[in-house]
This record gives sequence, structure tokens and C-alpha cells, in this order.
Amino acid sequence: MVFNSYTFIAFFIAILILHNLPFSWKTKKVNLLLASYLFYAAWNPPFILLLWLSTVVDFYVGKALYTQENPYKKKLLLVLSLIGNLGMLCFFKYGTFLLENFVSLSNLIGFNYNPAIPTIILPAGISFYTFTTLCYTIDMYKKRSEPVKSLLDFSLFVTFFPHLVAGPIVRPPQLVPQFETPRVASRKQMMDGLLLLSLGLFMKVVLADSMLSETADAVFNSQSMLPFLDAWIGVFAFSGQIFLDFAGYSTCAIGVALCLGFVLPQNFNYPYAAIGFSDFWKRWHITLSSWLRDYLYIPLGGSRNGQLRTYYALMMTMLIGGLWHGANWTFVAWGGLHGLYLWVEKFFRDRRSADSDENGMKNNSITGFSYALLTFMLVNITWVFFRSDSFGKSYQMLQAMFGIINVGKPILTTLAILKVALVIPAIILFHWFMRNTKVLDVAHKMSWWSLGVVWSFLILFLIWAQESGSSFIYFQF
Repeated sequence: MVFNSYTFIAFFIAILILHNLPFSWKTKKVNLLLASYLFYAAWNPPFILLLWLSTVVDFYVGKALYTQENPYKKKLLLVLSLIGNLGMLCFFKYGTFLLENFVSLSNLIGFNYNPAIPTIILPAGISFYTFTTLCYTIDMYKKRSEPVKSLLDFSLFVTFFPHLVAGPIVRPPQLVPQFETPRVASRKQMMDGLLLLSLGLFMKVVLADSMLSETADAVFNSQSMLPFLDAWIGVFAFSGQIFLDFAGYSTCAIGVALCLGFVLPQNFNYPYAAIGFSDFWKRWHITLSSWLRDYLYIPLGGSRNGQLRTYYALMMTMLIGGLWHGANWTFVAWGGLHGLYLWVEKFFRDRRSADSDENGMKNNSITGFSYALLTFMLVNITWVFFRSDSFGKSYQMLQAMFGIINVGKPILTTLAILKVALVIPAIILFHWFMRNTKVLDVAHKMSWWSLGVVWSFLILFLIWAQESGSSFIYFQF
């Protein structure tokens, strides 16, 4: 089930009605849990068993980790949890990828090994709920927080339908306490939630799908050589599409949760206004960035053990972060390129006062905006690897973008180019002027009639573009 469907609208109305009826709080939580399983079952019902197994095992393992005093048994429990969670993730998401690479390596060294390649269906959202349960067991091992008392609360924490399939990735302290006491949205929360839901759907359906997706698909699916302009327009289109698609989903998820009285963490903060790459990763997919920082970068040494260790931790974090996105070496290259950018940025910042440099950019809007544009352009180069299905396609795109070849015939219409030329500058300017504020803060300052006009336009555009909706990009990750 996807947010941009009539099925979800009917589902959500039913949930809102049930949640606001005078049932006991436990009954309401059971309703939300069943609704979350139903939401997930809309993709592939048998995978509910996998989700349920992960939930139950980690609930009891987490309790045992917290109370176990024997260091050997405690480590054994953690290892079992890691094997269980990462084992399922590796099998379903990377099984075919690992087998294909093993076969290629075997053939390279002279072994003629050609097994049948299995067909493995990827469960929706497995990367997200695996990271959600992993952080719980690791936190229990390190006693960062107390174990969840109720299996019902823990199950709802893992499967709560707004964040289940594509985040935000939540930590137990962020959500579990909200399940401990009765919650129903206030009038203000309901209006804010519906506004965010409308805005998220507008970003996804109207802008990402109607304005940009066809152009990005046409360019990246093209089998012919591309001219310079078409290559850049296609990359810009995908750059806007993936932001609007994923940030649109996160905005919908936060809005839906708010309508039920729950608060989810922010996941995007105008990333295309980032000044540099450390700033970019503080603004893009924030919950994943913080997860990788706390559970990977810092355990690898972080910035505590000298520059070389820091560079190693940075690159390993970004490479694994790239692989998390998909079972293809192009995703690893995407992560590695971001790691390289972070290396270069750190190298120069270590040789001057990062604090004064950043303050100078903030005080000089022209300089700051220029750095933001440079960051945006370099990020676009990384998107080539993210969107391409092979290094051959990536190389072909980069050749066209940098004028190494320019023999292709144009494939994009004038209308397609104009759509991208309209949307992308609008995104960059909107991000820049909004980089230090929030949409809801702006909405709260608007008069009721001006907000009503804007909201009406969002709804009208959604009605106009209703046939353009497709599944969210990050569902495949």
C-alpha cells in the first residue's frame, strides 16, 4: 500500500476513526498494530512472518542483553542478534548479488562454476526495519536505554505503518515512550499533519512523477549516446526526482503520524542548500546519517584516533552506506565518491579554522550560495552512479556530461527540458531561503486565508496529476 493511492486514503480514514473512538489505549494500540500489518501485507502477505519473527526475536534478545551480566554470554547474544538480522538482510537483498560476484570470481581464476541463479523476492522495507531493530539490540548491549516493557509496544515501534517501509529510521527513545500513554491528535496536530501529508503527496505525485520522472527515465534508459544538454538535463531531473520522491515520502510519514498524535523525527532539511558535504549529510536522509554515525563511524574510531583513522572510518561508513542502498557496485561507487568528497573537505578544513570559514559563508550570502551551488553540482555527479545500473552506463553518462563525446542525437523534447529548467532552480532557491526554518513555522505565520489558498492549490494539482503516481523510489532499498 502506498500513500499516493485511493486505497490508502480509505485505509487512513478508517484508522483515524478507530483511533478517535472511546476505546481503551491498549485496544487502540492493537488496532494500530493490526493496521500496520495490513499496510505491509498489501505488498506480499507471507513476508509478515519475517517481520514478526524479527520483532519477537529482538524483543526477547534485547531483554536478555540488558540483564545478562556474563560478558561471554552477552557477546554471544549480540552476535546471534546481528547474525539473525544481517543474515536475513544479506539473503534477501544481497543473496543474488553475492552469488553472481562469487561466480565471476571463480570463473576469473579458472573454475568453471555456473550455478542456477535463484529468484529472490526483496521484502519491502527490510533495510529500514532491520536497522530499526538492530539499533535496539545494540543499545541494550551497551545499556544506553532501558528495554521496552511490552511486546505490544515493541511490535508497534518496529511496524508502525507511517515509517515501516521507507523511514524515517526511528530509535526506541524517539517513539516507544509515545506508546506508553494515550495519544490522540489535537486540532493543531491534525491540521499540521494533513498539511504535511498534502505537501508530501504534492512533492511526490505532481513534481517528482509528473514533472521529472519521465525525463530521468528517458535519459538513463537510453541505449544511444547522448548530447551534452540531454545528459545534464537527465541528471538534474533525477536529482530533483529522488529528493522530491524520498522527502515527499518522509513528509507524508511525519504528517500521517502527527494526525494520530505521534511525532516522528525529521528526515530532510533542505539538502540542496548544503554548504559542503558534511553539511549535506546533516540535511539528507538525516535518520540514516545519524544511524551510520552512531553505529558505524564512531565504533570504527570516528575522529578520536588521529587523522588516518578518521579518514578510514569516513570512507568505510560511506561505502557501507552506499551498499545499504542496493546490491550493485554502482551504489558502492556512489558512497565511495561521497567519502572522497568528505576526505577532500576535511583535508582543507583541517588546515584552516572550519568555524571561522563557516561563519564567513553564513555572513556572506553570495559566497555561501556559491558554495551551495558547487556542492549541488558535485552531488549531481554522484547521482549518475546511483541511478545507473552499470558502470558502463555511468561512464557513458559522464562522457556526455563533460563533453568527451557529443555525437548523440537529442532525445528530449523542448517541454521536457522546460519542466526541468523550471523545477530544479525553484528547488535550489526554495532550499536556500528556507535552509534555517521549517515549513510548519512558515505556515503558522501565514493568515488563514493565504494558507487556505496555498493548500487549495496543492489539492488541485494533486487531482490534476492523480494518474501520474507511482511507487516510491526508496521502497526498493
